[in-house]
Amino acid sequence: MNEVADSGILKDYTSYLRIERAMSPNTVSAYSRDVAAFLEWYAASGSGLSAAGAGKSGWRSADTAPSGMKRLISVTSHDIISYLHSRAVPAASPGGKEPVSRSGTGLQVPHRLTGRLLPVSKRSQARILSSLRSFFVWMIQEGYMTDNPCDGVDTPKMGRYLPEVLSMEEVAAIMDAVPLTDWMGLRDRAILEMLYGCGLRVSEASGIRISDLFFDEGFVRVIGKGNKERIVPIGEMAMDAVRNYMDVRPVPSFPVSRPASAQPSCRADDILFLNSRGTRLSRVSIFNMVKHYAMLAGITKEISPHTFRHSFATHLIENGADLRIVQEMLGHESILTTEIYTHIDRATWQTSVLSHHPRR
Repeated sequence: MNEVADSGILKDYTSYLRIERAMSPNTVSAYSRDVAAFLEWYAASGSGLSAAGAGKSGWRSADTAPSGMKRLISVTSHDIISYLHSRAVPAASPGGKEPVSRSGTGLQVPHRLTGRLLPVSKRSQARILSSLRSFFVWMIQEGYMTDNPCDGVDTPKMGRYLPEVLSMEEVAAIMDAVPLTDWMGLRDRAILEMLYGCGLRVSEASGIRISDLFFDEGFVRVIGKGNKERIVPIGEMAMDAVRNYMDVRPVPSFPVSRPASAQPSCRADDILFLNSRGTRLSRVSIFNMVKHYAMLAGITKEISPHTFRHSFATHLIENGADLRIVQEMLGHESILTTEIYTHIDRATWQTSVLSHHPRR
């Protein structure tokens, strides 16, 4: 780890994201990882190793910078642009796709064998820029800097992103690939039914509690991004799958720090989906489970738990659901985010029309 990270700055920034910004653990992890990667790159580049150039850097005074911050006193917009360029996917990459190294979470990570950061797509570059901009905003708030080096750096231009979507036949094939011979198979089927039937994010499915289920009323309470609560209808197939799993659900384990008298939201016996140790099933486990059953079903598309969410929304819109209703069910703050699924639907019927037109 470099001197800047060792100074505790990154730890303080992470606390700021978690406490003051109230970001989800996954978002905090992504932002912190982006900033740490930049700090590593910047230290290795040999820039900012002295107090020289403090007048151009935006520091109030070179003397006010903690010793560990000396490496950052000369960060400029040019440095930010250079870093983003260093992470860009080479134009010669086959199909323009980014090389991927996976840590088991589906997230891109620095290549541990070469020590070199892997190229990322323009979408990921935009996220990195957002992370760095947030970091330097915090630096200014803390009085370390007066100017944000990310100001004036343009967000990489991205084409419209159309997420991978499963057909209804492919969804059924994955569901049918799950063996219903033991409690784990029944659990996995219930998870898949809820991912597709309720349009849940993987972290939402992992965190579902028994006390969130209101089957008599036909809905599920979901805690989404930013700890925001929403109510989502649940269909009979998903409810039946959950009931079948509940009949054989194993006895949960109680961590020493969580006595049986704890609040339901903290108690293991209120967590719906458990692993073999009797504790909450992780999002990584759900990710791996989805990949496994997709492979068994012969699905060649690159899918993840989020693919079921995309498919859920697309199939609703294809069958005439109101866009505002889909927005509410997905928990999108802006309807512009939900509108992506209208483009998927349009692309579907456009392909169908062109493939059947006599003068295609």
